[in-house]
Amino acid sequence: MNWTFLLLAILFETVGTTAMKMSSGFTKVGPAVVMGICYILCFTLLTLALKQLDVSLAYAIWSGVGTALITIIGIWWFNESVSTLKVISIVLIILGVIGLHISSSGDEAQPKSAQAHKQDLQSAPASKRSETR
Repeated sequence: MNWTFLLLAILFETVGTTAMKMSSGFTKVGPAVVMGICYILCFTLLTLALKQLDVSLAYAIWSGVGTALITIIGIWWFNESVSTLKVISIVLIILGVIGLHISSSGDEAQPKSAQAHKQDLQSAPASKRSETR
């Protein structure tokens, strides 16, 4: 479900950013309202996704995929320029997100929370506590 939240957050961020462009600097009320609603939904869903997903991975996917989608929308819908460097840059962003996903999916053991680590230190003998600091 966390991945669904993340994908929906990306979708609403993309729609919101497109609506931002269409609002012409807040001079068109309809797109400005759509933008506000989409960003509220986007950050709500991203927050829900972060309950279980690593922030480094989730944020990289959210920002990277969102950036790639907005670039494609800008080129196709708003007739923005396209260059070899722009295409290579988007490919590198996507490869970076894939690399982060691969690197985090190989983790066998989940890292302990700060609270769990603190509790372990407090319950350890005094000699052990001084060794871990």
